[in-house]
Amino acid sequence: MRLHKLFLLFFLALGLSLNNANIFAQDDDDDDDDDQQMEEMDEEEWQKQMDELNAEKSNLQSRLSALNSEIDGLKSSLAEKVNNGKICEAALYAAVGNTKDGVADFRKKFEETEKKVNGKVGTPADARKMYFDEISKDKARCLPEFRDRYASMLKKLQDWEGMKTPEACYTVVKGDCLWKISKMKYGSPYFWPAIWDANKNGVANMDQLSHPRHKRVTNPNLIYPGQCLKIPTLTDAQKKEAEMQSKKYRKVRRKTTTTNTEPKKEDVKKDVKKDEKKDVKKDEKKDVKK
Repeated sequence: MRLHKLFLLFFLALGLSLNNANIFAQDDDDDDDDDQQMEEMDEEEWQKQMDELNAEKSNLQSRLSALNSEIDGLKSSLAEKVNNGKICEAALYAAVGNTKDGVADFRKKFEETEKKVNGKVGTPADARKMYFDEISKDKARCLPEFRDRYASMLKKLQDWEGMKTPEACYTVVKGDCLWKISKMKYGSPYFWPAIWDANKNGVANMDQLSHPRHKRVTNPNLIYPGQCLKIPTLTDAQKKEAEMQSKKYRKVRRKTTTTNTEPKKEDVKKDVKKDEKKDVKKDEKKDVKK
């Protein structure tokens, strides 16, 4: 029984293998037919495709030639415009009395000053010195590149100069004088009148002082330990004014000192009479002894 089943399985497997072989043979025949048809189509249409490709190549070459001509025209136009731009630029610089190199130098100073003003770096006096005042005198500020920016910078600088900054304060110690404090705070003793002016109506800590004499500086030669003197921020103009006041004060003081030290004529006469009386008495004593 078992042997019979084995024979049946063998014949079934043999039949399946023969059928598969026939199918594969048929597939190979179909592929060969398709290849022959493709070969026949390529041979028939080859010339037609070549003609189409040649026509497309000719069309592309014509377009390329047209584009090259257009590029050459644009280059020529650009060169002409660049040349005209240089001429206009030179004329514009000449209108403000400057050159391209001069405007380049002006631009550096302008940008440096603009950063200082916008960022409030240093003091307004520093910004004017480096280089706002110089920029204001240069006509190059009227160029389109700088015109609006200059107007904006001017307004910001004026607002900055109008701002009230808190005054510094210095507490007087024994041995101090305005001359010494001015040298300490400003680097020059000649600016002491500015400190005096700032404290004539009251020192910074006047509410904390008990003695009325200590609450303000009425005499530049009299300051007291414990007073907190206001040290104002000075512009260059204020420094010059303070220095002039200092020199005037010194001249007046010298004249006053000289006048006070010179003896009066009446006093001289009195001294002479006293000396004469002394000499007479001495002579009388000598005669008595003799």
